[in-house]
Amino acid sequence: MATIPVVLSCEHGGNQVPEPYRELFHGAEPALNSHRGWDPGAAELTRTLAERLRLPAHIATTTRLLVDLNRSPNNPRRFSQWTSPLPVEQRELIMQRFYTPWRQAVELQLKQAKAAHGKVVHLSIHSFTPIFNGEARNCDIGLLYDPKHHSEKRLAGHLRECLLAGMPTLRVRRNYPYTGIQDGFIARLRRHWPEREYIGIEIETSQALYDRDDRDWMMVLVDAVESSLGSVDS
Repeated sequence: MATIPVVLSCEHGGNQVPEPYRELFHGAEPALNSHRGWDPGAAELTRTLAERLRLPAHIATTTRLLVDLNRSPNNPRRFSQWTSPLPVEQRELIMQRFYTPWRQAVELQLKQAKAAHGKVVHLSIHSFTPIFNGEARNCDIGLLYDPKHHSEKRLAGHLRECLLAGMPTLRVRRNYPYTGIQDGFIARLRRHWPEREYIGIEIETSQALYDRDDRDWMMVLVDAVESSLGSVDS
């Protein structure tokens, strides 16, 4: 285990609708149960990582269709087709009750770790649908980072090497199916904190992996994370 502190977050870990908003989402079950409503499997992986690394995990279980915790606070896409038509004051209430407290809790742990150790690694765990807009995504695990950040690039490269060494059949790609510099929680934090203090990596896993009968790939991923964190300069 690395001496550098690690913070785990899972922004789309569930598809729960808080009671006051259930009527709003009446009939939206297909969307709630799909990749639009949450990241299936992401919470399971986050908990497994947390157990192995002996870390607390920040796992959001409220559906992203209420408000997307992985969007910046000024991004209009943080609200879905069900919540964007709401009056401004109601959207602000959602932000105050569900968005801001969760993000502040993660940021507080990151700040405390940085203050104590000078540097922190933030791993944000997600999953993606293997078929999007009718096209198959040629990837099992995606590692998202800023290619301009040497520390992130090196950590992602080490992670990929460890994954392929543990299971050569895994399709591991960097900055796929999204780029590491697109709007997101880590991308926003990266703009505020210098590279010498903050290393942020998003781990994207194909939801097809969770349909397998075994979890060998998950243990390979957990081993790869543990090994790679040991290579990060403290």
